Amino acid sequence: MKTENYFGKFPSNQNAVDLFAGQWFSTLPEKTGADTGGVGKLYDDERIHWTSSQLGGLEGKNVLELGPLEGCHSAMVELAGAASVLAIEANANAYLRCLLVKELLGLQKTRYLLGDFLEYLRAAPGVFDVGLACGVIYHMKNPVELIELLSKRVRSLFVWTHFWDGPAIDANPVIRNKFSGSWEATQSGFSHKLHAYNYGDALDWAGFCGGGSESCNWMEKSELLDAFEHFGFRLEGERLELDHPNGPAIWLSLTNPRL
Repeated sequence: MKTENYFGKFPSNQNAVDLFAGQWFSTLPEKTGADTGGVGKLYDDERIHWTSSQLGGLEGKNVLELGPLEGCHSAMVELAGAASVLAIEANANAYLRCLLVKELLGLQKTRYLLGDFLEYLRAAPGVFDVGLACGVIYHMKNPVELIELLSKRVRSLFVWTHFWDGPAIDANPVIRNKFSGSWEATQSGFSHKLHAYNYGDALDWAGFCGGGSESCNWMEKSELLDAFEHFGFRLEGERLELDHPNGPAIWLSLTNPRL
């Protein structure tokens, strides 16, 4: 009989968190009594507070969350009064951490699905009041396809993403060598440029939270905004983080008058 999976300690939230030791990005609220060793205070993230204020609150809304990572944003959305949260995560270990956080924080209106949200958006019927795409667009191979798919599924949308800016990236030695060229692309009549970003050593971290390939493609800010407009979104609010250590980033709140 194997005993390595049996805990001989007093039951605790910390025991559960330690199942994923070294993989956490997020910290957890003090009330859980658990130390993840993570660095991101995502359970109290200004981006989600900003989203709620920009989109007229989340009370009673049905929310689609792409790439929930460890469930802390889901918890914020549920706490803000959302009627439901459907969160889709492709990373199996991140999915399990989401389920753990759901238990630790007592989430009642959030459902997590394991799988590719692109496949879901391509096939699933129905429309959501709000979409959350926080930290996912820059991880896509074809980011404009995701924008097009979201235009058919969400009435309003929050986006946080990195974008390609030549001078800013050239000035940042942490990331400039991760780019390996650019080319022209077209998606449903929208022409744009993509810049290849290679994850490199980040792939070796057990808690890797990027895309499902060894590389992804970033867009330039102007073309990113043009893509949302092309597929029917209307820009309601914008914030920039030009000094973000991992590359320039943008916050966007958008509405979709077509839905």
